[in-house]
Amino acid sequence: MVRIGILTVSDRAARGEYADLGGPAVVDWLRRAIVTPWEPVSRIIPDGIDSVRDALIALCDIERVDLLLTTGGTGPSPRDCTPEATEAVIERVMPGFGEAMRLASLKHVPTAILSRQTAGLRGACLIVSLPGKPASVAVCLDAVFAAIPFCLDLIGAGRIETDSAVIEAFRPQ
Repeated sequence: MVRIGILTVSDRAARGEYADLGGPAVVDWLRRAIVTPWEPVSRIIPDGIDSVRDALIALCDIERVDLLLTTGGTGPSPRDCTPEATEAVIERVMPGFGEAMRLASLKHVPTAILSRQTAGLRGACLIVSLPGKPASVAVCLDAVFAAIPFCLDLIGAGRIETDSAVIEAFRPQ
């Protein structure tokens, strides 16, 4: 069974000051899109390079997730360090993901250029950083998820099949 990590990065959600909205938005989108069995492995952690780095390593190396989607911590504020933490743990950068997510988001809000989504590979895990707002999560997943199942195939991760009415996975022939 495919294991998908959902890592919410938010000081206030980690402290319980407000409900996590980004993580549940990721899970809801995935439940609509993926038809193969999969298991969510969810965590909520505070912002910061160390906390995010340690959680990414634990989810990839100990929990052995196939896909790891982070939500939050991608803006320009001083505590938004998800991209830096991601870059510290990945072995190879996948720049097309961030480019596609920003381009899709720019069609909705001019501030999309402030977002610093990134993606990369750590072993047989693809890590993709998403924004924290639920509407932005959907825009970004709509923009990149068609390529994710094939990427997972190429790195030896679990196989994902999608509902083509939601998003059609693209696997070149």
